[in-house]
Amino acid sequence: MSQRGQRMQGQPMIVMSEESQRVKDKDAQEHNITAARAVADAVRSTLGPKGMDKMLVDSMGDVTITNDGVTILKEMDIDNPTAEMIIEVAETQEDEAGDGTTTAVAVTGELLKNAEDLLEQDIHPTAIIKGFHLASEKAREEIDNVSENVDTDDEELLRKVAETSMTGKGAELNKEALSQIIVDAVQQVTVDGTVDLEYLKTETQTGRSAGDSELLKGAVISKDPVHDNMPKSVADADVLLLNEAIEIEETDVDTSVNIENPDQLQNFLDQEEQQLREKVDKIVETGADVVFCQKGIDDMAQHYLAKEGILAVRRVKKSDVGFLKEVLGANVVSDLDSATAEDLGHGDVTRDDGDELFYVEGENSHGVTLLLRGSTDHVVDELERGVTDALDVVAQTVSDGRVVSGGGAIEVEVARRLRDYADSVSGREQLAVEAFADSLELVPRVLAENAGLDSIDTLVDLRSAHENGDERAGLNVHSGDVVDTLDAGVVEPAHAKEQAVSSATEAANLVLKIDDIISAGDLSTDKGDDEAGGPGGGMGGMGGMGGMGGAM
Repeated sequence: MSQRGQRMQGQPMIVMSEESQRVKDKDAQEHNITAARAVADAVRSTLGPKGMDKMLVDSMGDVTITNDGVTILKEMDIDNPTAEMIIEVAETQEDEAGDGTTTAVAVTGELLKNAEDLLEQDIHPTAIIKGFHLASEKAREEIDNVSENVDTDDEELLRKVAETSMTGKGAELNKEALSQIIVDAVQQVTVDGTVDLEYLKTETQTGRSAGDSELLKGAVISKDPVHDNMPKSVADADVLLLNEAIEIEETDVDTSVNIENPDQLQNFLDQEEQQLREKVDKIVETGADVVFCQKGIDDMAQHYLAKEGILAVRRVKKSDVGFLKEVLGANVVSDLDSATAEDLGHGDVTRDDGDELFYVEGENSHGVTLLLRGSTDHVVDELERGVTDALDVVAQTVSDGRVVSGGGAIEVEVARRLRDYADSVSGREQLAVEAFADSLELVPRVLAENAGLDSIDTLVDLRSAHENGDERAGLNVHSGDVVDTLDAGVVEPAHAKEQAVSSATEAANLVLKIDDIISAGDLSTDKGDDEAGGPGGGMGGMGGMGGMGGAM
């Protein structure tokens, strides 16, 4: 071998830039698991009826107070790539099931914690991943076996589902009244067994208690008439939805007008006034009694509309116009010159001067508005989050038709069945299945911890009840007793539990499969502070998690 070849053989080959970082093998697994568990630990204390709230302050100083898992994770300033993968679990759970985000994330963290113990026993990640996958499939199957089929017309059961979802959130104090409103709302937007929440709109209002919330058929528009002389309410109205400004059209290019005498100025003003008059005349020709305009209305046009006895509202939100289209059966007109009587919708428009709202009710619409009230903005925002989750789970229950016992009952029962199933699994995957069963039991343990109860004693009592054949035995967090939670009214949709198990497993397996992290810079996703990197800064990528802790 030549001397040159010998020299090269003794030198390392550098293929990455100096700024890049690499974390390999067990270090990479430890880094990822630590990041994921940090996210899971951040939301664990919010789980259950006795869960605590988090105060999150963003960079602009805006404050959010909530114990909604997905809201907490979205609001936290996280710049670790692995942690962001766990946040996707919460977002998927929210999109697919509407609730159970905290459960999904907490179980993900516990799966990784138990997987770390198996890795330390020299069990290969592939075996753990396979075992988790087998356990997940079996768990979903057992949830279906344990679940109870329900009559979707059973209002009492649906109210229990809504109340369970709202328990521990801002809506809990008025959950009985709100649960009835939620069930009524879902039934209003259900057609032939299909729930379409697009026909349900939520509006909020401060200054009154949550108990004053109400369900209104039709739409609610929080706007004022543009002119004092306009009618405030119109029964059996023909309504025009307009996406065009009733104003003088401005040219696309800069222009200047030279005026030599006052007559020319007057002619110019008269011409503008004529244009506005023609627009109003066109509205009158359609036969419209009410105009909801998405854009502006000129002062002169307001005057003309008032003289014609037409109620007009300007700068209506695009989402409100879209909802009015469904409520009234109208077309949204973008060109006033092409508007006809066929574009109009029909319904009653009523003004509530006390709340400064318009109530718009269509003739054949099943669109409804849930008007939520609270004493302050923070209260009503948290109320809206709780009610939105409850709406989703009730809609899911109506669509799916299956429920399970809450209070940790389903987790303990499925864990018991998984341990029996583990005996039939060969190889090291058996240990992963047992670890999966242990991870599911995190839910009753955390419920007990958050209620100030002894988690070990609670879990022992629950296991004993399930071994004796009580499949619906769960924890009453108020008394600390083990009870039949289905009879006690703690009811959850089976689909939400299945989705939580599926999302948690896939996220945990995704993290476990990574054995090498190669980063062009530091291991954070926030590249705003280049000096934060440096060797080992990747492990400090958890530094992004430090800011998260400060937000708690």
